[in-house]
Amino acid sequence: MPAPRSELDHADPWQLLVATILSAQSTDRMVNRVTPALFQRFPTPQALGAAEQAEVEALVRATGFFRNKAKSIREASRLVAEEHGGEVPRTLAALVKLPGVARKTANVVLGTGYGIHSGITVDTHAGRVSRRLGLTKHEDPVKVERDLCELFPKSSYIDIGHRLVLHGRYVCTARKPSCARCPLAELCPASEATPEGRWAERAEQERALVESRGGTKSS
Repeated sequence: MPAPRSELDHADPWQLLVATILSAQSTDRMVNRVTPALFQRFPTPQALGAAEQAEVEALVRATGFFRNKAKSIREASRLVAEEHGGEVPRTLAALVKLPGVARKTANVVLGTGYGIHSGITVDTHAGRVSRRLGLTKHEDPVKVERDLCELFPKSSYIDIGHRLVLHGRYVCTARKPSCARCPLAELCPASEATPEGRWAERAEQERALVESRGGTKSS
């Protein structure tokens, strides 16, 4: 994955913030289906922050936990508009004060939205891959991130986070991981199959899979 990226569609850091909040307990694919109508109806932080709760709930219902998510994205947008001049803050400390934003979401926004290497994004995919590869023994995402940050240079934090997430989404899945087709099979202590072909060929297959977003595979 020479150019890993977030699979949440967005046009700016604010849209990314909203999309990342909506992605909790949902899939990027589902969020990408919902956000075009949401952002068309409410194109700015000011607009979404002033929106009626019921209308926002209806627009984000498909992502699950829609009442809490609607409240979070409305209030976060209001604060961005009123306290930050309409611009999503560029520090971890300021971001985590926004409703619906914890460290993972903040890292996504800072890294993908601004190119700021604040930390490594650890979601369920990244955590699972890190444990299987023996990079950490922890389940707590904060502790997993701490271990990863000790292993990789800061300049790689953004890309490493994306690579771990994408590898877990498309190859090292929770159920029936594709160990035989994994380019890291020879290095992975949790591998459960004999690798197929050369690692470089498997790496190319994974690159194509990621770039196509898995075809019809859900994220």
